[in-house]
Amino acid sequence: MTTETAQLFFGLLTFVAAAGALAWIAIWVAARRGRPRAVALGGALGDASTWLAFLVAATCMLGSLYFSEVAHFIPCRLCWFQRIAMYPLAAVLLVGAIRRDAGVRWYVLPLAAIGAGIAGYHYLIEWRPELDTGACELSGPSCTAVWFREFGFISLALMSLVGFVTILTLVFLRFSATLDVPDAADVDAREKELAL
Repeated sequence: MTTETAQLFFGLLTFVAAAGALAWIAIWVAARRGRPRAVALGGALGDASTWLAFLVAATCMLGSLYFSEVAHFIPCRLCWFQRIAMYPLAAVLLVGAIRRDAGVRWYVLPLAAIGAGIAGYHYLIEWRPELDTGACELSGPSCTAVWFREFGFISLALMSLVGFVTILTLVFLRFSATLDVPDAADVDAREKELAL
């Protein structure tokens, strides 16, 4: 795989993760409002949320390793801090998924929230370098340097930010497994009622 192909591949995965997180939020909101189909869909997807979060974390980890070890993009200081937050998430989420532990969200929260904050700041200073304090340049490449911008805006920092936010969305927006799913006649009656 060439570096350009990897950039395109991970750029597309960033779109998929962002769209998936937005869809997850929309289904969660609809389920909270009592939409029967959203409740049913959320119940079906809910059990997979930790596995999906693990998949996002593992993909982020493998992507960052590819770009540094194969493509030879030297990570800046903020990149290292994001890695410190992301890499353990893959292991924590794998154990949480295997054990079916809904409480894994509390182990994920500090790492993912801190990682998202760092990634958000990193993405900001890529576009507004004058906001950088210069701390990165003391120990490595500049944090304002951008290796690539796929589709004109997706950089490594945005990929990281989308990864952290998607993981938080998947582990915190849980669907209740105890909600009763009405039969099809109730669903149709409810939708007609809402249409009026």
